[in-house]
Formats: sequence, C-alpha cells, structure tokens
Amino acid sequence: MAETKTGTGLSKNVAGALSYVVGLITGVLFLVLEKDPFVRFHAMQSIVFSVAMIALNMILGFTLVLAIFLPVLWIVEFVVWLLLIYKAWLGVEWELPVLGKFARQLLKSA
Repeated sequence: MAETKTGTGLSKNVAGALSYVVGLITGVLFLVLEKDPFVRFHAMQSIVFSVAMIALNMILGFTLVLAIFLPVLWIVEFVVWLLLIYKAWLGVEWELPVLGKFARQLLKSA
C-alpha cells in the first residue's frame, strides 16, 4: 500500500509529526503549506499548544511564588510534546482535552 503524499511531498503522518517539532514555527509553516485535514489539525494543535505553554510559562515565571513549579511544568510540557509527535507519527488524530477542541474550532472558522 502506497503512502498518501501531502502538498509538501511528505506522508501525512510525517508532516503531522513535523508540525510539532519547532512548535509555533513549524505549526504555522504546515498550516500555511498543507491542505490535508489531518496535517492541518496537527499544525493548528501545535500552534495552540505552543501559545498556551508560552503563556503559562510567562505567568508562572513572573509570579515568584509559583516560579518553583516551572521545572515540573517543563517536564510535563516535554512529555506532552513527545506524545503529540508520537501520536501524529502513528497517524492518530489525537486531541488534547481542551486545546485540541479549541484547535478544531479555529480550523472550522478559518
């Protein structure tokens, strides 16, 4: 069975996984370049996840009392990021609980 190629010439699962690699940058890149719904979903979820994590890091970083939780947040972010790449690589359209639903709504309105 031949793999389906996307607009970038990559297979869907590779393009979906790569949309997470550099977060916001690759998310925007694949969102603009791709027409495939699977890849576009992962690209949008990458953007939403990246923006949410940047905002959360800034909030915790600026709040001295909560800054002690930053190392824990970084570990959780890293694990979720790896899981998102892995699921996309497997070809699964795995949706983060809140952020994934928001990403889908943004795609529908775009």
